[in-house]
Amino acid sequence: MSAPEDLLLELGCEELPAREQMPLRDAAAEGIARLLEEAGLQYGSIHSYVTPRRLALWIRDVSRQSLPQETLRRGPPMARARDAQGKPTAAAEGFARSCGIRFDDLLTLETDKGPILAWREVGATQDSHGLLPEIASKLVAGLPLRKRMRWGTRSDHFLRPVRWLLLRQGRQVLDWNLFGLCSGGESFGHRVHHPQAVHIATPADYAASLHQAQVMVDFAERRTHIDRKIAALAEEMAVMPILPASLLDEITGLNEWPVVLGGSFAEDYLRVPEEALITVMMQHQRYVPLRDGHHRLAPHYLFVANLHSQNAQMVISGNNRVLRARLADAAFFWDQDRQVSLRTRREALAGVLFQDGLGSLLDKTLRLRTLVTTFAPLFAVDAAIMARAAELCKSDLLSGLVGEFPELQGVMGGHYAEHDGEQAQVATAIAQHYLPAGRDDTIPADPHGQCLAVADKLDTLCGFFAIGKIPTGDRDPFALRRAALGVLRIVLDGQIPLNLDAAIRSTLAAYRPAVAHSETRTAVLDFFQDRMRVYFREEGFRPDQITAVLSRQPYEPLDARQRLEALARFQAGHAAAEALAALIKRVNNLLRKETRSSDCPVDPGHFTDPAETALWEHWQALEQPVRAQLAERRYAATLDLLAGLRPVVDQLFDAVMVLDENPVLRQNRLALLAQIQEAFLHIADFSLLQGN
Repeated sequence: MSAPEDLLLELGCEELPAREQMPLRDAAAEGIARLLEEAGLQYGSIHSYVTPRRLALWIRDVSRQSLPQETLRRGPPMARARDAQGKPTAAAEGFARSCGIRFDDLLTLETDKGPILAWREVGATQDSHGLLPEIASKLVAGLPLRKRMRWGTRSDHFLRPVRWLLLRQGRQVLDWNLFGLCSGGESFGHRVHHPQAVHIATPADYAASLHQAQVMVDFAERRTHIDRKIAALAEEMAVMPILPASLLDEITGLNEWPVVLGGSFAEDYLRVPEEALITVMMQHQRYVPLRDGHHRLAPHYLFVANLHSQNAQMVISGNNRVLRARLADAAFFWDQDRQVSLRTRREALAGVLFQDGLGSLLDKTLRLRTLVTTFAPLFAVDAAIMARAAELCKSDLLSGLVGEFPELQGVMGGHYAEHDGEQAQVATAIAQHYLPAGRDDTIPADPHGQCLAVADKLDTLCGFFAIGKIPTGDRDPFALRRAALGVLRIVLDGQIPLNLDAAIRSTLAAYRPAVAHSETRTAVLDFFQDRMRVYFREEGFRPDQITAVLSRQPYEPLDARQRLEALARFQAGHAAAEALAALIKRVNNLLRKETRSSDCPVDPGHFTDPAETALWEHWQALEQPVRAQLAERRYAATLDLLAGLRPVVDQLFDAVMVLDENPVLRQNRLALLAQIQEAFLHIADFSLLQGN
């Protein structure tokens, strides 16, 4: 058998969107692993590469021959294999012929439904050179592409037009045809520095050969290189770069041969709020803003060019011109917008539709004014201040700067409110009320912003659910999942005791005409339950713990987390936790099976065994402390108290038959167990726990 050889696959194309590259690279690595295993080809490590112009895989030690593929064929049941005379039936004979063997050679396979006839076929091994082109085509066809393009006259489609293919195992170039192209043994270098073909002698030479052609194919290597060069140049300039990971990833995805350069702009533009300047530089130009030693925005920036120019100053001047034009627009709108107050703009919101069926943006602000005054005590903020913030929070949507740069909504509203002389808390609430806008965003730091943000997100959620615009599957065009997650993050991180049921009722009632239908309320609550499951799972809680707590429908997310924390600590740190959970499950099963009067009291006069008396007295001693701890939501302390019941409950089960034939004794014992069950149910449904 031939020795295994490395495999190299490359798809060369026009510039791939930067944000699509990492998901594409990871999907390619997962896909090739699955396809090789399905084909019976053994392999070693997988190295995946992506740049703007290529997606590539280098797989070490791919076997030259596939493993024999075994197929199990199932036939008729043994009961129908022979007739009354013991001869093979037509069905059995037909199955044997279809397998190409005699009836006597068939196997007997035991199944859940009894023995059946069967046959194991072992296929012949296949040469990898014949399998790999089809595997490569399946890989490309299965890549997750959010958008697809067609080019030329062909019906093929991909994320961007494909220009070359490369498929080789060892030194052998394989015949792979796709997109009207045939694979060769060559790649291509940097579009400017080395546009000609680059011969790849072996898969192991791939990265080094392209590096000679001014292409860094490894994303992580390219990212590290850019990060270090930016840090070094910033240190040389005595400034600090503003470089979030998302921006660094995007810059990495825009370059194959990154060269870091520095530019500048006129200091006069620093009069524009820095959020606007940073937005222009980062989101529109992919530049890196800089701060000086006093943490103020500096009139300089860094950028990454995808080539090494002989005249770097010309490249810098060109970027300066582009940025100057964008900053000039921002400065113009900033000056113009401040000539009209937010209060004046507010009336024009009546002419701007929020959503068909949900009224205008002015209608939304009126609803928010009602909601924030209701929510204000929860956030310990002044209702009058919140009402004012709600009235003005959407007015900046009609400003020129937000119209040009929608990412600045809310932020610019805060600046305009400050310019208009509004109270500082009003300006802060307006500036923060869209937060968190994404998974990585922080929540509003100020309680005024938190209050307005929760009201805004709940109004949107309830309104869209009321008109049937509910997320389905992967589709969430109105970002309602993000809105629900934002509410949860604010109330959990901000330690806000918000009752979702009450909040949703208030939100629906604020609509005119009212849309406070019970179906809508239930749907929104269920939606939040699903989001809480995801959120708590990401926090590290076990799925069964989450199910046990949420099954009790705690409408306060903060309360639900407190129960989860107590339950998780109890299960992890209490020696009797698992035995106690099993005991409570037994109690639950007994109570579930037996019908009883829900208001049936415990009568000590019907006790017939000391074990009943012992449990009753123990429970009587614990009941008030347990209720007191539950009232204060000290769930961990409650569980510690309840754990003390285990020995006496065990004694009861050992001493008496709970489901006694005497209905009076049976009901009395069940009533006693029901009181204990109720105490546990105030925290979680222990019957849903899976154990450690």
